[in-house]
Amino acid sequence: MHTAYITHPSYLLHDMGDWHPESPARLRAIDDRLHAAHLFDCLMHREAPRAHRSQLLRVHDAAYIDFVEAASPSEGLHALDPDTSMNPHTLEAAFHAAGGAVMAVDLVMRGEVANGFVACRPPGHHATRNQAMGFCIFNNVAVAAAHALAAHGLARVAIVDFDVHHGNGTEAIFRDDPRAMLCSTFQHPYYPFCGADTASEHIVNVPLPAGTTGSTYREAFTAQIMPRLEAFRPQMLFCSAGFDGHREDDMAQFGLVEADYVWITEQVMGVAARHAEGRIVSVLEGGYDLSALGRSVAAHIKTLAEL
Repeated sequence: MHTAYITHPSYLLHDMGDWHPESPARLRAIDDRLHAAHLFDCLMHREAPRAHRSQLLRVHDAAYIDFVEAASPSEGLHALDPDTSMNPHTLEAAFHAAGGAVMAVDLVMRGEVANGFVACRPPGHHATRNQAMGFCIFNNVAVAAAHALAAHGLARVAIVDFDVHHGNGTEAIFRDDPRAMLCSTFQHPYYPFCGADTASEHIVNVPLPAGTTGSTYREAFTAQIMPRLEAFRPQMLFCSAGFDGHREDDMAQFGLVEADYVWITEQVMGVAARHAEGRIVSVLEGGYDLSALGRSVAAHIKTLAEL
């Protein structure tokens, strides 16, 4: 199998209420579409392990992990911020979401697969070292990237965040670590209302206006991100794979379609082939229109799997 597909039953039990867009139905929509597209059986399926505390401590403060564990309710919901709540199953889902991202790194680094997709919830890229926000509790992609650096001895990794929201948590975690490049495209001005004026040698932020279409997005990605990735020569690539920039997703106001997500995936795969022995780990972030999410993830995975 070329591509690993990693998930866990706890992801479906994390539920912040019928009104909440970040719902278990998101993963069911992806699963349904993978079956409908005859992709499901073409993937290596793995159940995500629980992340070890030591793995989380690479990117989160010990006091924050303690806070999250203490906040886990025995019943009902406990709000961590206005958008992010825990039910009795959320803590396990969060630990397994980070653990799934770590597993993907290990599978790819051992050469068992060329790449992996982690279909996890809760998402992660807004979570900072010491704060939950924007539906996110632990920063799954940051945990994975830090694991690649610490456990596998890599010197340079790159994260391409194509969620419609800025990956502020990932930026905050790696702001002072030049071994990790973050390339984030996002609608601006929009939640979390940051990123447009921060940049460095290894932080590449590309704010784009509401109404951005595929052609405009591709031009910006080609001009602003690709040269920086090529110059950085990452030894492993990560995707913070948010699909809420789809034109059918009313979470924001981008106009991307499945073909654009295929194109983004192809660009990342090209960089990985040239510099990283093809190694890619993609971790689910946003995407809230169920039909658009299912179709977009299937297109992304089909491209990763070279099917």
